[in-house]
Order: sequence, then C-alpha cells, then structure tokens
Amino acid sequence: MQARIPAGLDRKESEVYRHLDPARLPRHIAIIMDGNGRWAKRRHMPRVAGHRAGVAAVRSTVETAARIGIHALTLYAFSEENWKKRPKSEVDFLMRLLSRYLKAEVPTLNENNIRLEYIGRQHELPEDVQERVEWARKSTEKNTGTILTLALNYSARSELVDAFRSMVNAASQNGGLEHLRIDEDTVGEHLYTRDLPDPDLVVRTSGEMRLSNFLLWQLAYAEIYVTPTLWPDFRGVHLLEGIAEYQKRERRYGGLNHGDSHAHPEPVKVPK
Repeated sequence: MQARIPAGLDRKESEVYRHLDPARLPRHIAIIMDGNGRWAKRRHMPRVAGHRAGVAAVRSTVETAARIGIHALTLYAFSEENWKKRPKSEVDFLMRLLSRYLKAEVPTLNENNIRLEYIGRQHELPEDVQERVEWARKSTEKNTGTILTLALNYSARSELVDAFRSMVNAASQNGGLEHLRIDEDTVGEHLYTRDLPDPDLVVRTSGEMRLSNFLLWQLAYAEIYVTPTLWPDFRGVHLLEGIAEYQKRERRYGGLNHGDSHAHPEPVKVPK
C-alpha cells in the first residue's frame, strides 16, 4: 500500500515520498550545508551571492522536513572556523543575512509549527545578532512540531571541551572532584544537544567526504549520505532522496546483519 502523501509536497517531492516507508523515517537529520562559494564561483559571482542563494535551500528543506513529520533537523549554519578564518567582510555579511533570515522566516516557522533552537558558542556572536537569535527562539518556543536547530559559531571539539568543563564544574559544586563521574551518559547530558536524539542521518552537500568538525560525538552511528548537489541548489526533493537512500540501509550499531550470525557463510555460487 502506498504511503499517504503529506499536504504541501510538490510533484517531484510527492513522487519520491511515494516510495518511502513513513514508519522508518529518520527521527533526526543533520545537514552539512556546503558549496555556497563554489556555486557563486561557477556563475562568476561574489561568494556572498552563494550565501544569499542558500537561504532558499534552507527554506525548502526545512518546510519539507516539517511536512513529512521529521522530529528534528539540525543545520550546520556557521562554524567556529568560519568565524575565525573567513574575511571580516564575509563574516559581517553572514551575520546580517542570519538576522534578516530570522526576522523574515519566523512567521513561516510558526505557520509550520516549527520550534527554533541553537547550538554553539552564541555568546561570542555580535550582541545584536544574539538578541535577534533569542527573539526568534522565544517566538517559536510554543510550537510542537519539527525542532529546527541552527549550529551557530559551532565546533564539535569546542562542544566536547565545554561538556567536560561543565562536568567538572558540576562535580566541584557537588562535594568536589572525587564525585566526578565520567561515562557516555554523563557526557551526553552535558552536550549542547542533550535534549535531542542523536542524528540517524547526516547529509553532506557538494560531494565532500568529511564531517568538518560537526557533531562528532553524536554522529557515531549515523548513516552518511553525500550528494554532489551544491547547497544553493538543494531542495526538499533532495532531502527526500537522501531519506530514500537511508531506508535502503540496515542499521547495525556494531552488530550483525540479520542472517549473518552463522559461523560459516554460504559458499559463493559462480555462474557457469
């Protein structure tokens, strides 16, 4: 029996969704949005034009995720390395673009019942951007649908450093460091993403084969889907294609495939 097509999907999205199993959608999808600069370069445009064009990709992807009922979507919007290594003019443009995006998109987020959250060292962002970020978060905090998390000034290594510092600080306020307990559950409780399930699927655009310091702890068992599509060209249909690929895989978490527990595998039959 074919899946019921959610309202709001366009023709191409509906065609891909028709072949999905709604019961096996990933709960949490993380996306490394890459390729803005190359998109602009191929068109002989400045890099900032690629960033501007990427906003449409965000809008389409977020709305499609919400329409099909994805619980959580996390977008790698601005890395700590971007902050430190990009030209100041480009960083300033990205900050202005972020503020404009939040102001323009909050009504759409509310219309789609999407709750906005953030991860990263937000306190290092410009004060006016921090105010806009907090305004957008509060404006959507009562929504109960998809949780959209923007990684801003984010670094997975910095997240782990902050988690360990938080663990030490908690122990020092609870009888001293002899009470420090370090295990996977405790680390998870001190991560920026402690209120989210670990991602089931990570999507990387532009064909690059690396995680770029993104959610290194949380992606331990995530399925990886890489598409050559540059981020400004990415749309909801591409997200659905990634989910279709995800559903073809069997998630083992270090275990065996069904039927692989036999001590002696069956011999390979060579055709005559």
